[in-house]
Amino acid sequence: MERVLFLIDRLSTWAGKLFAWAVLVLTFTVSYEVFMRYVMGQPTAWAYDSAYILYGALFIMAGAYTLSQNGHVRGDVVYRLWPVRVQAGIDLVLYLLFFFPGIIALVYSGYGFAKLSWLVQERSSFSPDGPPLYHFKSLIPIAGALLLLQGLAELARAAIALKTGRWPRRLHDVHEVEVHGRVGEGIAE
Repeated sequence: MERVLFLIDRLSTWAGKLFAWAVLVLTFTVSYEVFMRYVMGQPTAWAYDSAYILYGALFIMAGAYTLSQNGHVRGDVVYRLWPVRVQAGIDLVLYLLFFFPGIIALVYSGYGFAKLSWLVQERSSFSPDGPPLYHFKSLIPIAGALLLLQGLAELARAAIALKTGRWPRRLHDVHEVEVHGRVGEGIAE
């Protein structure tokens, strides 16, 4: 089971790292626009569209990676004080009641948005020669599918922890300077 969980973690990490490069492109795009607008007095017609598209792609595609790193927000002040089995039981309930219905809705609705966008060859209306948006709207169901897959891995981890009283190991990409992870959780490099 650990191999399957690590495989899903690796897929989420790969997608997160791939889209992390959007930060670099976004930085250059915004810097170029600032230079052209304020130094040269010739603002670009494409920088705004590029910036919000890159930021949106980065934001939506980072979800599965963040989940694989156990980095999403939770009430850790109270959560980490509970025994592992209580943590796992709470996680199981919350994933089933809230996470999966929301992610399934994201995949379903995102597919509809992307399909319609491809059918009409949707373009941005914020600039005169708006860039195509259908490629980027396709990221919505893809991000949802990655989140769904990672959510299944997290659900399996919670079930294992509920049964054994220990959190299964997970792949970790980065570490906080001050680590306050879940009690009993191992780190695999």
